[in-house]
Amino acid sequence: MSRRWPATLAALVVAGIAASVLSACAPTAGDRPLVVVSTNILGDVVDELVGDDVEVMTLMRPGADPHSFEISAQDAARLRAADLLVSNGLGLEEGLQQHLDAAVEEGVDSFVAGEAIEVLEYEAGDAAGTPDPHFWTDPGRMVDVVDALGPRLSGLPRVDPAVVDARVADYLAELERLDDDMATAFAAIPAERRALVTNHHVFGYLAERCGFRVVGAAIPGGTTLAAPSASDLAGLVTAIEDNRVRAVFAESSSPDRLMRALAEETDTHVEVIELYTESLTAEGGGAEDYLTMMRENTQRIADGLAE
Repeated sequence: MSRRWPATLAALVVAGIAASVLSACAPTAGDRPLVVVSTNILGDVVDELVGDDVEVMTLMRPGADPHSFEISAQDAARLRAADLLVSNGLGLEEGLQQHLDAAVEEGVDSFVAGEAIEVLEYEAGDAAGTPDPHFWTDPGRMVDVVDALGPRLSGLPRVDPAVVDARVADYLAELERLDDDMATAFAAIPAERRALVTNHHVFGYLAERCGFRVVGAAIPGGTTLAAPSASDLAGLVTAIEDNRVRAVFAESSSPDRLMRALAEETDTHVEVIELYTESLTAEGGGAEDYLTMMRENTQRIADGLAE
């Protein structure tokens, strides 16, 4: 045993040195820049653009409502320590805006996606004339966001700009393919059936890009925090019947009770179809990333309205 000890000791020393070298080469959380993202849709996009070279902290949990989710004091503190803060803007993060504003006031670098696009305004309801924040339903607008966000990410400290730029180019190509695939899928829907009804106004951008008309929404505004009146719902029932709407769409992040009650009030058969519109799902939930979410919604809309 005594003769083997020096060899064993030497092996341990070599192993320790090797581990130290590998540990020194591997980036730790403290070595990487920190990007804090408000919504999980934008969080997924940022993850795709930066890979493992950047620590990405997404504040909004899977399945949450972006209009009403809140964060802990610990999350708020990390937000103020970020190298870059990425938010949706246009009034979407209603429950979070005070924290975003406080971080910017303390000097945190900020990117607001809504400032990179051509903004649509709501045309009806209590929110008429105010900015619509749901731009991600149009992949063309997401192209504009990624184009503007790319240079901000490649300029982060300790990041290889060429690597980020290559990832941005790859993701832009994926968005272009998504746009083409959506156009192909929606082409099967006759013009008279291209009518959208949702539980709140979320599809203005998709409607503009893909040739739909928004008949109405159960909640007459741009936020899920509003409440419909009896006259609002009665008017929507009439609009559904007049437009011969075959399917209405309920968002996965909100209860569908109101949409089912609405469908039952009509004199025609109306199907209620769930969509993933404002939040990604947890792993295995069917909409784990933005591209998957958009493709799944496209298929469900096409199936619901084309048949």
